Parts: sequence; structure tokens; C-alpha cells
Amino acid sequence: MINIAICDDEPYMSEKIKELATAFFQKKNIDTAVCTFSSGRELLTYAGTMDILFLDIQMEGIDGMETACRLRSHNFKGFLIFVTVLREMVFQSFEVQAFDYLLKPLKAEQFEKTMERLYQSMENASKRRLLVRKGNESSIVFFDDIIYCEVIDRKVYLHLKASAVVDYYEKIERLEEILDKRFYRCHRSYLINLKYLKSFRDGTAFLEGGGEVPVSRLRAREFSEVILQYMKTWRG
Repeated sequence: MINIAICDDEPYMSEKIKELATAFFQKKNIDTAVCTFSSGRELLTYAGTMDILFLDIQMEGIDGMETACRLRSHNFKGFLIFVTVLREMVFQSFEVQAFDYLLKPLKAEQFEKTMERLYQSMENASKRRLLVRKGNESSIVFFDDIIYCEVIDRKVYLHLKASAVVDYYEKIERLEEILDKRFYRCHRSYLINLKYLKSFRDGTAFLEGGGEVPVSRLRAREFSEVILQYMKTWRG
């Protein structure tokens, strides 16, 4: 069962998204439960599970971006998809870890592509893993649990969720080859998981959990392009 929430102040749009989302998962033989909300304030009072949230940005009262910020601050970990007429909101949507943003008027083909990527992200999240060997011991670290990687001398430090750190001997160049494209080498000594990027300013990437990682001047120039490509391909 996948729990879907839709928040839009246009009833027609909510119904359209519900119809498309339900049809998509029916083709995958997956049951869904759908809840709809007409305002950010109403959504913020909801205590149920939300695996996927479709959220309008332009709403009266608390807009979609502010609603998303509040949800993330209260530990909402589901897939967030903005529905908007505003193309320029891409960078703000990244700061609240949006999986994608769909432009109004909604097109079935565009919706289908986004949902296929989302479905693949859900399917593959548990399959991507890193084998860490430390002495005679081996352990599995899921890619999705890594916030960023740091190399100091000859050791790699994996900074994980829940403030855990795993260290072992490895070259960052080899680690970069093993990890997938959601990881970005922003500095000669750092790899960051773009999933956990909150914002970027003044040569520093600010990550979920309070991590701050330097971005080299040469890499800063291509950072915006990398972010956009990640949103199209890997968000999740």
C-alpha cells in the first residue's frame, strides 16, 4: 500500500492528480490510499502517513514552499513533488528536497515520466550498497544512508544518518567510481550525497543533519548544472 497526499486549492487539479497517480500504480499492481487537502494549513494538521506528496506552491495563506519547509522540519521523509506554474522555483524546491516539480497545466506524459523515475527510486533504494572492509570485519552500508564522505590522510570517513560515522582505508577516487551519480565530488577531499543537500552559498554546501562541506571554486561553477541534472535523474 502506498499512501498518497495531494494538496492543491483547485479541486479540479487534485482530482486530476488523483486520477493519474491511481492509474499509474494500478498498472504496477500496487494498492494506493489517497488523501486530498485544499490548503497548507489543513495538510499540516494531518497525522497520517504520506509516502508521496503532491503539493501546489501558489496557495492562499501558507504557500506550498512554507508548508514543505514545516513538514521537513517535522521529519517528513516522503517523496515531495511540487505542482506549479512557476518554473523559477526549481532551486527553492531543491532546498526542501523535492523529488521533482510538475508544471501546470499538467500533462499526462510529463506525469508518467516523473512517476516512472519515482517508482524506480523506490524500487532501487534498498539495493544500492557499499561493502566496507575493516581488518577482518566486513559490513554493509546503504548508499541512501550516506550523507557525505570525507577523506583524511589515507582514511575515508562515511558520515551517515543519525550522526553515525564509519571509517576505513580507501582512496576517494575509488569510492567515487563505486558510488552512483547522486554523489558529487565537490572538493578533492569530499563527496556529497545530493539527496541531503539543503542549500549552497559562499562556497559551502549545507547538508541535512548540520553538515557543512566546502565546494572548490572550480566545481562551484558547474554545481547548479549538476543539481538540475540530479533532480531530473536521481531525486529520491
